Amino acid sequence: MHSFAPGIILIAILGLVVFSDALANKFKIPSVFLLLIGSYTLYTYVPMAVPIDLPHYFDTIILFCIPLIFMGDALHLHFSDIKKHSWSIFYLAVIAVALSITVGASMYYFGIFEGLTLGAYVSLFAINMATDAVSVQSVLSRFKGIGHDIKVLIEGESLGNDATAVIAFFFIGLPWMMNGTIDAGEATMDALRVFAMSIGIGIGLGYLFYMLMKLINEKRGELFIFIIEAYFAYILAEHLHISGILTLITAIIATKAWIDIDIKTLNEEEAKKNKTFIQKLRLHGIDSTTSERMEYIYEMTKEFGYIAAVMIFFVLAEMVSLEKFWEYKVEILTMFIITTLIRAISMAKFAFWGSKFEQIKPVGFEGWFILTFSGMKGALSIILVHMIPSSFEYKEFFEVVTTGVVMMSIFVYGTVLWGYFTFIKQEDEPSIFKK
Repeated sequence: MHSFAPGIILIAILGLVVFSDALANKFKIPSVFLLLIGSYTLYTYVPMAVPIDLPHYFDTIILFCIPLIFMGDALHLHFSDIKKHSWSIFYLAVIAVALSITVGASMYYFGIFEGLTLGAYVSLFAINMATDAVSVQSVLSRFKGIGHDIKVLIEGESLGNDATAVIAFFFIGLPWMMNGTIDAGEATMDALRVFAMSIGIGIGLGYLFYMLMKLINEKRGELFIFIIEAYFAYILAEHLHISGILTLITAIIATKAWIDIDIKTLNEEEAKKNKTFIQKLRLHGIDSTTSERMEYIYEMTKEFGYIAAVMIFFVLAEMVSLEKFWEYKVEILTMFIITTLIRAISMAKFAFWGSKFEQIKPVGFEGWFILTFSGMKGALSIILVHMIPSSFEYKEFFEVVTTGVVMMSIFVYGTVLWGYFTFIKQEDEPSIFKK
């Protein structure tokens, strides 16, 4: 007998996306609110709409969704913006995250969560300091008053933050938590090795797929090249036991950077006459793509990432238990308040350094406010908490608290930003692709 389960769940996912977008446009609210509520409602009260045991196939769903989730957001960043704000993004995505996890782990000495070891605190805060690119983009896309520079910082920080949190969790927190002890020097060197190898391999793959783009001359083929690149980078990196997410992000950004240079110099007559070494390296004169086709590619990858995030939300719905939320209500609220305060202080430090050093973007009070409340958690936190072995004594605690923090961050942070840009500040903003 044929099984129509895949078709049914596809109808449920696409129907939920269409319905959520329609209501979001009508009521001028972020669609991620409706997606979370809708996925929980369908999963809990309309089981025929989800005829597949999603938790059973969670590992497969993760491997399928991760490249799609991160690909669109990596494509959204321009090389010129990354170059302009490189120090700011590095501070936000690496230094600030590492310091935030360290500060969070120091809560161990205050006995905030009874029974957890220091390694468990590192893991818990690595999981809950990771922001979610899709959730952030879903909320921010609804607002018109966010300046271009601030949006670049938010998107760059969101992607880099995820990579840093993943490395901190898998190569420091998780081994420490499961083994009880860890060699600090060895763990640090291992994390640095992973960081360096992931970036190096990502840059190499970025150049390779950029060259492959020159063999294609139509937008659908170019879109598929990017999708292949995202999956290939992720799978290769995981096979080599380095960071799949960081390698994927680096590869996509590297390819996009070369393409941005192509587009920028396409009509420059001087560049055509005198080819530099870099231009020869890029096979200047053989175009990789056009700005119009990149618009199409970005829009399509954004939609793919959106659908992948909804699939994760369906799995999240299975993890939602109102009874467990009530049982762990104090722990959830405590974790949410601590992570919010840590992020607020971290962003305040960034705003302070921005006023002192020209290498760091000065953001002022409004920038601090937006950066603080753009720290929504989402799919990545759910993915990381699922990776904790079932044998771990406090896995239920981690799952319930993380799920609660994810939902609170999306609804509370999203509502704060929605209120600010709906009732206080409204400005038109041009497309990020229009220079």
